[in-house]
Order: sequence, then structure tokens, then C-alpha cells
Amino acid sequence: MNPLAIIGRVFLDFLSAIGRVSLFTFQGVRHVFTPPFYLPLTIRQMMVIGYYSLPVVGLTALFTGMVLALQIYLGSSRFNAESAVAWIVVLGITRELGPVLGGLMVAGRVASAMAAEIGTMRVTEQIDALTTLSTNPMKYLVAPRIIAGIVTLPILILVADIIGVMGGYLVSTHKLGFNAATYIKNTVDFMQTLDVVSGLVKAAVFGFIIAVIGCYHGFNSKGGAQGVGRATTDAVVSASILILIANYFVTELFFSGK
Repeated sequence: MNPLAIIGRVFLDFLSAIGRVSLFTFQGVRHVFTPPFYLPLTIRQMMVIGYYSLPVVGLTALFTGMVLALQIYLGSSRFNAESAVAWIVVLGITRELGPVLGGLMVAGRVASAMAAEIGTMRVTEQIDALTTLSTNPMKYLVAPRIIAGIVTLPILILVADIIGVMGGYLVSTHKLGFNAATYIKNTVDFMQTLDVVSGLVKAAVFGFIIAVIGCYHGFNSKGGAQGVGRATTDAVVSASILILIANYFVTELFFSGK
């Protein structure tokens, strides 16, 4: 086979996929701002995305903060810079590790669930039944999930930031011998509002990505149970990659001039 033909076909398929995702995203966002609004469904999705994801995100943040404090102490002790532990932990958690790791954990849990649920509805023709009953599937299934993702992820990540910083505090004061009052003072002195805000903006972007990608793969699943399984896997992989890509661009937006 002609290698150039293979490369061209892959490139065209990639552009086609981008076009389909962009159109789906545009339709989903448009339905977010147009009535009717399904408030009970939105609240239910907030519970699924936020409340039920809190244990796994909280544990991830706690042990990330603990490991971060331990590693920073071991590295900084070589240069007699142990006092840097507090502010590096709080900056690392609020700017990067809290939003990114939390977003990846939610993507693994929520994007797969969205793709599986909507994919099952697609292959069992329940989405066609909604259309027959004069209910727009985009408004009924996608819009509540997008709203819930954008609203809930920042709250979830804010809690994760607090837990992560607390994990660093526990290790530093109980294992590494830091003075508790001094550690807290260093944390408060070096933390700025922009650090927290940038992480929360990232969380909102990640929530949008998770909802859109999970719904997109569910809507476009086909081929029975095997197709639903493939859509679930694709949703997690796509959402995770897009989260990492979006993380760079949001970081560039906030801190490129710093």
C-alpha cells in the first residue's frame, strides 16, 4: 500500500473526528442556554459527578500532598532549603496536581459512566424513543451533564486542594518535625488568590471536557455491547488526553507573563 495514502487517510479521519466533536460541542452548548431546562436531571448529575466522586478525589489529593511534601523535603534538604516545603506544596496542589489529578480521576469514573449509560440508550433505541416523544436528546441528556460538570468540578477540586494541603501539613508536622504554626504561616504567606483561581478555572474546563466527551462517545456508540464497551474506553482515553492538553493552554493563559 502507498504510505502516503495511509498517512492522508489517517489525517482526514482525524480532521473528520475533530469536526464531529466540534459540531456536537456546539449543539450541546447551545442547548445549555435555551429552554426548557431540566433542573432535576442537572441536580442528579451534580450528585453523580461531585458528591459520589469525592471519596476517590479526596484520597488522591490526600496522598498526593503527603508524597509531595516528603519528596520536596528529601530534595530540598540537600541544599538546606527545607523551609520551601510549605509553599511548594501549596503551589503544586492548587495550581497543578489538584486540578489535573482530580480531573483525571473524575474522567476515569464519570466519562466512562456517561458513555456507558448513553451508549446503552443508543444501542437499545431509547434515544430514538425520546425523539419520538418530542424530547430533544441533546437537551435532555447532554445539557444537564455539561452544566453539572462545569459547576461541580471547581467545588470538588477546591475540596481536593484543602485535603491535599492538609496531607502535606500532616507529613511535615508529624513526620518531618516542622513547627505547625510556622508551616501554616508559610503556606498562607506564599499562597495567592491567582493560584487558587487558576486551578478552579482549570477544573471548570476539565468538567466541560469530561461531560462533552463522555456524551459524545455515548451518542456515537454502535454495535451492541461491544460498541458500548469501546465507547467507554474511548471516552476515558480522549477525556484524559484533552485534559492534559487543556491544562497546558490554561496554564499558559494565566502564567505566561509571570
